[in-house]
Amino acid sequence: MKNRIMANTAEITYTGNLHTQAKHIQSGIIIATDAPKDNQGEGAAFSPTDLLATSLATCILTTMAIIAKRDGVSRNIDGTKAEVIKVMESNPRRVGEVHVKIIFPKQYEEKERKILENAAHTCPVSKSLHPDLKQVIEFIYP
Repeated sequence: MKNRIMANTAEITYTGNLHTQAKHIQSGIIIATDAPKDNQGEGAAFSPTDLLATSLATCILTTMAIIAKRDGVSRNIDGTKAEVIKVMESNPRRVGEVHVKIIFPKQYEEKERKILENAAHTCPVSKSLHPDLKQVIEFIYP
C-alpha cells in the first residue's frame, strides 16, 4: 500500500451572493472567494478557478525553493515572482490553460536552471491536474 498523508485542511462557509470564506484549519487564515464577473459574480475576490491557477504558481515557487535548498543550488530563490493567466473554456466551463511566468531576480548557472525548471514541472499541484489542462510555464532570468 502507498504512503498516504491525510490532513484536515479547510472549513468553507457559503456566505451568500456567490461568496465563500475558506478557513485554513492549522493557521486560521481566511481566504474569500467570489464568482468571476463573467459568471454572475462581482469579481470582488479570487474565484475558485483563480485559486486553482494561483495554486499551481505557488506550488511551483514552493517546490523550487525546497529543491534549491535540498540540492545545493548556490542562491536561494527569494524575490522570485510568478505571473499567472488562466484561460477558461466552455462546454463544459472549465480552466483549459494556465500560463505561469516565473521571473527570477538572480542569475543561475545552467545546471541550476535545469534543477529549478524540473522542480517547477514536477510540483504536486502540477502532477494533480488533469492532463487535458494545458500548463505553460515560462522562465525569465536576468
